[in-house]
This record gives sequence, structure tokens and C-alpha cells, in this order.
Amino acid sequence: MRYLLAAGYRVIPVRPRDCDEVLGIPCVASLAEIERPIDLVDVFRRSEYAPDVAREAVAVGAKALWLQLGVVSDEARRIAEEGGLDYVENACTAIVHRHI
Repeated sequence: MRYLLAAGYRVIPVRPRDCDEVLGIPCVASLAEIERPIDLVDVFRRSEYAPDVAREAVAVGAKALWLQLGVVSDEARRIAEEGGLDYVENACTAIVHRHI
């Protein structure tokens, strides 16, 4: 998240548990609480949670779902792609962004 903020992206942390802020940015409990279009949902949770995040991302009309290094889910891929989202798994946004 620190890298994306430094690169100029607007990042809204979504935390399913009690959390007031991350790096000084207020957290929300779900994607549905975000009141603006969502370009990318960047997932830092274990693979078993990815399908639920994919469903939520589709429901809010996100454009893409990105699962971080070590996070892989065939079910999340299916949900995201059937919902029209671009999909990436097992990749770090910071590493990929540096090579663009």
C-alpha cells in the first residue's frame, strides 16, 4: 500500500476486522462502503477468502481483482472473469508496476 500511495494512487484500505486506519488512511469495513468507482481490488488475504472478495468486487462493479503473491484461487478467477473483471493472481502490484 505504501508503494501505491507513493506512486500517486488513491488507496482505500478495506479491513473486515476492527481497524481505524492504515498508514493514516481511514479504513472501511467492506467494498460497499466506498462511494466512488473502484478500479482495482488488491487482495492481501489468504486464498480461501478470495472467492468472497471476488463476489464483493463484482457486486460493487470493480474493474479488476488482483491477488497478491502467494494468493491463488480458481474459484475467485471464475467469479471475477464471469463478472467481467480483469484478473491477476500470485503477483505483487509494486513489482509489476515498477516494470511498466
